[in-house]
Amino acid sequence: MRIHHLNLGSMRAIDSPDGRPSARAVCHALLVETQAAGLVLVEAGLGLHDVAEPGESLDREWRELVEPVLAPAETAVRQVAALGYDPSDVRHIVLTHLDVDHSGGLPDFPQARVHITEAELKDALAQAPNRRYRPSHWAHGPRWETYHDTGTRWLGVDGVRPLAGLPEEDFLLVPLDGHTRGHAGVAVRDGGRWLLHAGDAYFYAGELEPAPRPHPLLDIVQQSAQVDAERRLSSQAVLRSLKHDHGVAVFSAHDPWELSEY
Repeated sequence: MRIHHLNLGSMRAIDSPDGRPSARAVCHALLVETQAAGLVLVEAGLGLHDVAEPGESLDREWRELVEPVLAPAETAVRQVAALGYDPSDVRHIVLTHLDVDHSGGLPDFPQARVHITEAELKDALAQAPNRRYRPSHWAHGPRWETYHDTGTRWLGVDGVRPLAGLPEEDFLLVPLDGHTRGHAGVAVRDGGRWLLHAGDAYFYAGELEPAPRPHPLLDIVQQSAQVDAERRLSSQAVLRSLKHDHGVAVFSAHDPWELSEY
């Protein structure tokens, strides 16, 4: 498999607590080329309609807080085309959750199977429209594949699920709730190691250090967005163990300095 690390939506500039240059927050996503299952997109970022008609698609308060750049070239569909593929080559999209900046690209791939936890989909459908969930992102009627928390044990983590239609030795859905009730991470095998897209289970790499270091601004953002603080912190402990005890390459959705390392 070949794995591309993409930014599917730049947002407001943030300072680095450790002296690195400031950078715009990102929507870190993966595009995975597979032989048997076509292209697999992990996260959908912001989509073409979000960019063209933000007043219709995106909540005004969210836009004011996040300051999205809204560049067509950053959308997944444009980046897939730039790599020489047709959008129909994207046969699977795996989402950590359905927040606006993770699901906006879904309408650009209407034939893709969309993998999400059942709890996340249920909450999104019940709560939308609000700042977090935007029904225009699934108005086209996605081909949902939903998952319960029951599953197998993987590197000490319970409830891990293989994904329907994808090689179970290469793709796993890992429960990491707290940011939302159905939030999950997505594990992808990269040769001899595992990558783990942790979504919004944390916002800044310093949070996963043995002595965690939060980001002053991003910590406020994630505390305001969480639905369960205790479970979010428990999920971070799981990620800390996967990273330091099992050698998993863990990264989050919005840390620009993490993305720059890939």
